[in-house]
Amino acid sequence: MNAHLNYGGDAAGLICGYLLDADAPPREVDSAQAAQWLSALRHPPATGTAAPQAEHATTFLWLHFNLRHAQAVRWMERHAGLPEAFFDALKDRSVSTRIERDDDTLIAVLNDAHFDFAFEPSDIATLWTSVAPRLMVTGRTRPLRSVDALRTAVRSGQAPRSSVALLAELMRTQASGLVDIVRGVTQRIDDVEDELLAGRLDHKRARLGVLRRLLVRLQRLLAPEPAALFRLLQHPPAWMGADDAQELRDSTEEFSVVLRDMQGLQERIKLLQEEIAANVQEANSRSLFVLTVVTVLALPINILAGLFGMNVGGVPLADNGHGFWIIVAVVAAFTAVAGWLALRDTHDR
Repeated sequence: MNAHLNYGGDAAGLICGYLLDADAPPREVDSAQAAQWLSALRHPPATGTAAPQAEHATTFLWLHFNLRHAQAVRWMERHAGLPEAFFDALKDRSVSTRIERDDDTLIAVLNDAHFDFAFEPSDIATLWTSVAPRLMVTGRTRPLRSVDALRTAVRSGQAPRSSVALLAELMRTQASGLVDIVRGVTQRIDDVEDELLAGRLDHKRARLGVLRRLLVRLQRLLAPEPAALFRLLQHPPAWMGADDAQELRDSTEEFSVVLRDMQGLQERIKLLQEEIAANVQEANSRSLFVLTVVTVLALPINILAGLFGMNVGGVPLADNGHGFWIIVAVVAAFTAVAGWLALRDTHDR
């Protein structure tokens, strides 16, 4: 079965594998073919012997694994010859983005949006990557947008010329996906702002809070990436060409622009939250003022009703034929005075 028909991975947890060469179309391989190619790469056949997997010196292999598969890590340990630092990164709980050099291998921990991203802070997952001159290995626990887009591009024949160029293309695809996320967040903020100006405040603070947490999480996970790349580019591996280093540098600049946009959106959300809080505070103040006025206006009649309702002798005006209207006049007078005292400050505002 072809790898692209089994998105969860084959028997070794391999989701997809491609032999890539700038001078030839991509060739899809399964885990058995990949193991054979890697074995031939580490143990070249004797001179004059036909090699079943003979390739150009520029040919390299990209393998993408589902790390939830029980056999994925075992296969990589047995066949890929990856450095121990890569497996240490898999076991490490820290998922902050970083790119490190381990001898002649680049170890990268990247973060990206889930394939079914729904603008929730939890819709972010990690991609572990190992890049060597002839081999690039990526592994994830959940489907990711950028890897799927890169996989589609490679399958369509857009093969980078080297493993580092493939990493740079992955990062550019990731940055493009983040641009789409920023646009989506911007649209949602615009909608909230329009509703706020129209005076509809229902659940806006909660929606803004979710978007702000999403941006904070993305920036916290992605912010170290440009700095880590700049450090790497100061001392690149000997096999990394100048063109590859420039591509990595360009992808870093794209990330920096996206991160600045995210920071601007966070400030905008903060201002909207403060404005909504001020509007809610003003509405609460108006409600409290109305309640206070009603209480003050009802105070005279409550006091007189309490006094005249006592079941004791000597109640004034009990035998007066106009006693009721006299009490009504007294209550109206006191209510008018109380209303004037309660409302006199509002005319000065």
